[in-house]
Amino acid sequence: MDVAHCKLDGNADAVEFCPHDNYHRVLAASTYTLQEGDKPSRTGSLSLFNVNAEDNNMELFYRRDTAGIFDIKWSPVGGCVGPLLAQADADGYVKVYNLEYSLDDSEAGGGFLRDVNCEKISSSMCLCLEWNPSATSITVGLSDGSVSIISLEESKLEIQQDWKAHDFELWATSFDIHQPQLVYTGSDDCKFSCWDIRGSTSSTLAFQNSKTHKMGVCCIAKSPSDPNTVLTGSYDEYLRAWDVRSISKPVNETSVCLGGGVWRIKHHPFVPGVVLTACMHNGFAVVDVKGEKAEVIETYTKHDSLAYGADWHKGDISLEGKRKNSLVATCSFYDQLLRIWMPESDILI
Repeated sequence: MDVAHCKLDGNADAVEFCPHDNYHRVLAASTYTLQEGDKPSRTGSLSLFNVNAEDNNMELFYRRDTAGIFDIKWSPVGGCVGPLLAQADADGYVKVYNLEYSLDDSEAGGGFLRDVNCEKISSSMCLCLEWNPSATSITVGLSDGSVSIISLEESKLEIQQDWKAHDFELWATSFDIHQPQLVYTGSDDCKFSCWDIRGSTSSTLAFQNSKTHKMGVCCIAKSPSDPNTVLTGSYDEYLRAWDVRSISKPVNETSVCLGGGVWRIKHHPFVPGVVLTACMHNGFAVVDVKGEKAEVIETYTKHDSLAYGADWHKGDISLEGKRKNSLVATCSFYDQLLRIWMPESDILI
């Protein structure tokens, strides 16, 4: 069921609902636009919306111009900080903002992003990032195949470790949320890797799989409900589930072809095993992954361009006189479209 939609001011590549209590209705969306010519530039923007599913409404309340953004992530709940938003951009920076937000009498709400800090990570582009569970560190993937671990203490960003992890662009990096001393990476070199970062200045390779993915690895997501399962997505169109109990040699348990490069994976906030995937050339899919079985339970094809950004709303959505529902935000690149919709599968009730 479609709730709302709008066109952004640039090529849309990431959407993220805020996970923190009292801010669930806040949606961040980012853009990346390459300005070609004699002096090419990469520009972008960061926008915040209030999303009200009950009124089928989405209202822009804040926007800022930025360098071209490849990825954005809100800080996780349970950390020692409030709602922070981190961005990875084409100028080689990681920037962190604090959400300054208040509800007025009408509960429409409004606010802005206050600059907390920024750090020049590299002369290469910052392609992806992810927070650790305590919101004290961020892992960043770079276009030269490097990965950096950045600490965030008292609003100060500082590079703790960096190393050459892959031969080509590093599109995916993620902390293991159950064992945050482990960091997963994936790259255009088709390698899926895991690193132990307990060394003060260096990391150790825990495993590297270079044979399973037939094309580049685009995204990696540890299951929040199953400490033994990690999901990967690839340009080869497959979503794969891995058993990582033997961390030195993970087992590819199951896979499902989604008909487009799997660019992003988001676990449902309440329903174990259910994920939302952005499938580049084939829209968006909701997939149920259970052990050795994975099946598509719903697809969404109302975008006319590359499907890049996707996220679940983190709170309950209860429509008057109707069942409780899940809420999803998705965005597509060249048509600059942002959509809010509700999956209809019974598994999500």
